[in-house]
Amino acid sequence: MQFFPNDKSFLAIGGFTIQWYAILILIGIGVSYWFVKRDFKENGYVDDTLDDLLMGCLLCGIIGARLWYCLFSDPAYFFSDISHLLNIRGGGLAIQGGLMGGCLFGLYYTRKRHISFFRIADMIFGNMLISQAIGRWGNFVNQEAFGQIVSESYYQYFPSFIKDRMYIDGAYRQPTFLWESVLDLLGFILIRLYRKYGNPKRGDQTFLYLIWYGTSRFIIEYFRTDNLMIGGFRMSRIIALIFVILGISGFVLTRVIKSKEKPVILFDLDGTLLNTEPAIIASYKYLFEKYDKVENFDEAKQVEVLGPPLTVMFEKYFPNVDKEVLLKDYREHNWNIHKDVVTPMKNAKELLAYLKDEGYKLGIVSTKIKDVCVYGLSIFEMDKYFDVVIGQDEVTKGKPDPEGIFKACKQLNMGHDNCIYVGDSKTDILAAKNAGVYAIGYLFDKRREEALLSAKPNEVIDDLIKIEDILKENKTWTYNMM
Repeated sequence: MQFFPNDKSFLAIGGFTIQWYAILILIGIGVSYWFVKRDFKENGYVDDTLDDLLMGCLLCGIIGARLWYCLFSDPAYFFSDISHLLNIRGGGLAIQGGLMGGCLFGLYYTRKRHISFFRIADMIFGNMLISQAIGRWGNFVNQEAFGQIVSESYYQYFPSFIKDRMYIDGAYRQPTFLWESVLDLLGFILIRLYRKYGNPKRGDQTFLYLIWYGTSRFIIEYFRTDNLMIGGFRMSRIIALIFVILGISGFVLTRVIKSKEKPVILFDLDGTLLNTEPAIIASYKYLFEKYDKVENFDEAKQVEVLGPPLTVMFEKYFPNVDKEVLLKDYREHNWNIHKDVVTPMKNAKELLAYLKDEGYKLGIVSTKIKDVCVYGLSIFEMDKYFDVVIGQDEVTKGKPDPEGIFKACKQLNMGHDNCIYVGDSKTDILAAKNAGVYAIGYLFDKRREEALLSAKPNEVIDDLIKIEDILKENKTWTYNMM
């Protein structure tokens, strides 16, 4: 085993070598993966989704990049012998083919998994630029992707290692790899800033990538001398121009054409559709009377219990009482008084009737058990509006974990990329945020306003009927606008 056996190799083991080209590409992929993973988590995707998708895109991307290079470089040579086609250790990958190969797999994967292609693409393409910026230094090591002949004085302000490496075939060459690396890094930074401060629409980051990369590549290709040609034209410039046209067209069309796809709308139950506050407080008061002192259930606690799962509050208030006993007592008491003290929220039935008539798929994700949810809805003939009801007994983790939201979407045979969750508590909004879905906070109780606003919902309303107006806007129905 020998490290750095030559200026292009990192490691040699017998007759097998690992090239710096491969090392730098892998480093670039690793850095991009870190950013993409963060974005996936923010948008409610589990790691398995990312790993499955990126492994497929990477494999198809490498195949596409190699085939593209061989097809437009010297097809007679590369396709005459399979060993020529497979020998990529010395270079010979074209990024345009890699993008196309990865996109084809992405289209297949997202369609199969009911995921928005452009939401996924937005999280990947902008982050690819940092990978490309690093990968271009592999071209530097391999002494490829260089430009036209220049004088030695051209490099008077450059580090000597760049100057020395750009002496190729008896002459100094323009470091076009460096220009492209710098432009890729700048594009990565600008797209990240736009995502944070520009209120992007879905697809924007993908389209901006196409515009930025296409423009910079079109310019750089003018100076390069190792272009892949077709019919006397530089293939890279043709593809770059197509990228720019596609990017501008997509960016404009997202602002002109309103999506006809209706979002899934999920609701919390208590305090959102039904005013169950009297029943909740009465049931907790019953527990305090039985297991503590009723005077300990003061106004602060009465506000605090509105929203969080029962198990969380039981652990806090009754740590020494069996939780199953507490659940049984609470639910029996709550069930018995439900019909007498629970009422629908203002305009709840009117809103649900409107949404159902308009063809929206509706669901409930609640911290109550499913039977109690259905019973409460049925009292007011509201159960007929819902396609799915997810209760606390149907999930392993309660809110703010997004499991219930994901399960509801799955039962509706929909992804969570076009989904709204309406709730009245901080816990509800955090669940929506963790799922990456559009969060509407319903402010029914002014005492809970500060907590609700601290969770930063996308919208805050004081009347459910206002959801009708919100739905008329051309919005991206996800929490992070992606």
